[in-house]
Formats: sequence, C-alpha cells, structure tokens
Amino acid sequence: MFESLSLKNGCRLAVVLSSFQLAAVSGSAQSVAATEKNTAVVQVDLGKSVGPMYPAWAWFGYDEPNYTYMKDGKKLLSELAALSPVPVYVRAHSLLVTGDGTPALKWGSTNAYTEDANGRPIYSWTIIDSIFDTYIQRGMKPLAQIGFMPEALSTKPQPYKHDWKPGDPYGKIMTGWAYPPKDYKKWAELVYQWVKHSVDRYGKKEVESWYWELWNEPNGYWKGTMDEYFKLYDYTTDAVKRALPTAKIGGINIAGTGSEGAQKWLNAFAKHCLKDTNYVTGKIGAPVDMILFHAKGSPKLVNGHVRMNMGTQLRDIERGFKFVASYPQLKNLPIVIGESDPEGCAACGMHTNPENAYRNGTMYSSYTAASFARKYLLADLYKVNFKGAVNWSFEFEGQPWFYGFRDLATNGVDKPVLNVFRMFGMMKGSRVPVSSDHGYDLRTAVDSSFRKAWSDINGMACKDVDNATVLLWNYHDDDVKPAPEQVTVQVKGIPAKQVLLQHYRIDDEHSNSYEVWKKMGSPQDPSAAQIAELEKAGQLHLLSSPEYIKTNNGEAVIRFELPRQGVSFLKFDW
Repeated sequence: MFESLSLKNGCRLAVVLSSFQLAAVSGSAQSVAATEKNTAVVQVDLGKSVGPMYPAWAWFGYDEPNYTYMKDGKKLLSELAALSPVPVYVRAHSLLVTGDGTPALKWGSTNAYTEDANGRPIYSWTIIDSIFDTYIQRGMKPLAQIGFMPEALSTKPQPYKHDWKPGDPYGKIMTGWAYPPKDYKKWAELVYQWVKHSVDRYGKKEVESWYWELWNEPNGYWKGTMDEYFKLYDYTTDAVKRALPTAKIGGINIAGTGSEGAQKWLNAFAKHCLKDTNYVTGKIGAPVDMILFHAKGSPKLVNGHVRMNMGTQLRDIERGFKFVASYPQLKNLPIVIGESDPEGCAACGMHTNPENAYRNGTMYSSYTAASFARKYLLADLYKVNFKGAVNWSFEFEGQPWFYGFRDLATNGVDKPVLNVFRMFGMMKGSRVPVSSDHGYDLRTAVDSSFRKAWSDINGMACKDVDNATVLLWNYHDDDVKPAPEQVTVQVKGIPAKQVLLQHYRIDDEHSNSYEVWKKMGSPQDPSAAQIAELEKAGQLHLLSSPEYIKTNNGEAVIRFELPRQGVSFLKFDW
C-alpha cells in the first residue's frame, strides 16, 4: 500500500538546492568497473554549505489565460500554491487581447480595450480581474505580460481571432493581435489605466511585488520592426512607471536565445535601454528592472522512441546568462527564463507530434529534475542573479484524457511531473555538495546533452536546522528503460545518532496516474470511482514506510534500485 504526501502552505522558507560536483563518467578503470557492476555511488556532505537557495522552480505559465478561473485551472493553481513554501509567480499570454473570454488552444481574451463609434477608449477589467483575483486569493503573484494588441488598436486588425488546432502550421496563430498599435499614446494610456486599476484593486504594496513585462518573443510574436518594438517598450515602461513609479518591468522574453538572431535582439535591446534616445522622454535610456529570455529543448523520434535534447535548452540558458554577465549595468538585475521547457509548443499533443510522447510519463519528471540542477549550476558559473525559470506547463480544460499536451494535470488529475515540484517544495535550508560517480559534468551536459552509454544518476541536496533532503534521478535523453540500477547514497555530517527516513518515488509504480489510467484501459470517460483512483495515484507517494535508521559517526548509507527516468526523494528528520 502506497502512502501519499499531503502538502500544506508553510512559513516563508529559504529553499536551497545543491551545487554539484557532477563528474562525467570517463574511460577510467574505476568508472568502467562501476558501470559494469551497475552501481552508482552518490555522496552528500551535510557539513559544508555552498550557498543560499532561491526558489527558481516556483514559476509557471501558459498560453490560455481564461483557463485560470475555470474548474480545473483553479484546482491546479491551488495545488501549485500549496506545494510551494514561497509565493508562486504565474505568467500568461493574451491579457489584452480582444474577445469574449472563450478559451481555445493557444488563444485567450479579456476585452480589456475597445472603442466607441467615435474612437474613444472603453476599458473593461472584468476578465483580467477574474484572472488576477484567482492568483491573489491563493497567495500567488503575476508575472504580468503586457500584450497582445487589442483589435481596435492594431495596424492590421483582420483577421484577428485564429482557429489553430494541433497539427496546423504554427504561423497560423499570428493574426491581428501581433501587430504594432496605430496610436502609441492610446496604447500607453491603456497600460497606465491597467496598472493604476491594479493598484486601486490590490494595493500599492501588493503590486510592487509583481513583475511586469512587454509582449512575448518579439522575434516571432511581433509583426512590427525591431525599432517599433523598442518604441512600444518606451511607451509601455513610461506608462507603467507613471502609474506606479516603484513597479518592476523588464524584457524581452526572446525565443531561441542561443541563436545569433536572438543575440542580435538582446544586444540591440541592451543598447536601447542603456544608450539610445527614449521615444517618449527624449532622454537617454529606458527603464529595465529585469532580464527575460526563453530556453527550449528539442526532442525527436529515433528508432521508435523519443530522444530528448536537453543540451539545446541548456545552451540557450548559457547564452542568456553570458549576455547578462557581459554588461556591467545589467549583471546584477534579476533574470527570469520566461519559458524553460523540453520543447516549444505546449498545445501540440503527442498524436500530432509524436516526438512529444515523453509528456505523460516519468521522462518529463526526470528531465525536469536534471535540467533544473544545471540551471542553478550555470547561474553559479556566471555569477548572475537568477530569479526564476517559468515552466510553460499548466492544464488544458475539457481536452481528452492524457492527450499528450505539455501540462501538469489532465482533467484535474495530476501527472507525474507535478510531483517533482512537490519534491522541490520540501527542500529548504542550505545547499550542500553532492557528487556522483555516475553523473554527467556540466560541460558535457551543455555541449553534448545526455547521450553516452550510461545515464545521469545524480542528485541535489540541502540541510536545514532539523532535517536534510536529497533529490535523485536516473536520466538519459533516450526514453528507453533497461533494468533498474543500484544506487548507494552516502550522507555524512548528520548531527544525530538516529534519523527518520522517508523515501518518496516517481516511477511506473509510484506517483504515476498515467500508468494507472493505462491499466484501466485508457478510458476517455472514466467513472467517478476511476477518477478518484486516478487523483490518488497522481499524488506523491512513499516508496516504503517511514523508518528510523541509526547513523555511524554522523553517516547514513541508503541502498536502493532506481529505474531509468525514475526520481527518488530522501528526507531525513532528526
């Protein structure tokens, strides 16, 4: 019988993940011998601290803003708020798009701005309030995206609403909302009125804790020129700061950060903010309180199975961090990876895009654990102010069960990947060093991804006043599952003679609603009893009952099997 974890909001905690010494297995005799005996040795030293932690995982986002206040959207947001010891930030597209609020894939609307017959602005905050109220009621914070263009302001308003569906060309979504405004002053007044309304509704102190940003992926979602985007940025930042001088706003959430085209955009943005004449004030420069960019992987089908490419995502992150670190004026600004995912299209299901078949099972879980570890390492390497990485993954209301969207839950049932974030939510205290003789080093992971003959069996760990936590994964880019591998975890520096060990697991048998659903016969109309069983299976489960173990000179040794793409979480309390 599995035991599930019930997480509640706790006090404000300094959550810390490990800084690794990730030794890639080489051709040495020791490594070969370790591979042959199929045992990974992971060492954790609680006696050393390698720095504070920031909850970079506690950021989520999605294309369809109207899902926010729908049944399953509210349920998932409540779960995300509950699993995190700090406020979760949420980013959504289309907050200024014209329409009646009816959601569709890659579409949403709020009707915030329309005009009367004489061209006078009409503001309506009802739908935006429904979205932001849902966040604030749960103690969450908006990463408020100022976009896209209302129909009445667009220089090319028709066609406006698209009818994109999975399998259609991606460019089909680029309609009238993607164009510059025909009147920049009207746009600025819309932004001013929105921020002012937010302060009136939620209070100055609350809105000061939010982040604001303009648009999304201007190298793809913007049908104007680069100069027109910078003009829009100047009018937008001026409006935000007029409404709330202490508001925080930045940019530019570029796509494909590692590409030369994206780097051109980033450097032009830096030049504009630091050296160019402002379109509104006539002075030099524009406000920039944070830097945002995107990072995506690139899976494909190989010999009948999915092969991930985490290296592509990590190279995007590295290029973004390098860019920020190269400017003395920017290097201390908060960095948010505005979308950080295994690939680019959340609404492209595995039936139309079979390379996305990783999403329902444990591959997504182990990828998430292993990739976040490297995000922290890269931030340490480049000494940048890494604030967060937005997981562009939410839920799709009223869609088929386990359709293969990039989501955290399906029809209100949590998928395995959500349990990785439940694990993150329990990690607190100080980062401590972790080493593994079966791990990939950071340079190999970034340059070559995870393609060697062995998998990345590795971990992160932290120590708090009265407990320690160790997160471990068995990850490989190829979604094939050989026999489980033996793992020995050596934890030293425990300040107690006895500890309570709780071992949580994500694999095919634990914390996995997808495998339970398949065993049911993959029903698309499950009964109430089946839904209840799936909801229970979707929670985080213990691998075995909690047990007290004795330490030897402050050291504990734990041995277990860890299947490929599995994730284990060890919690020691004393």
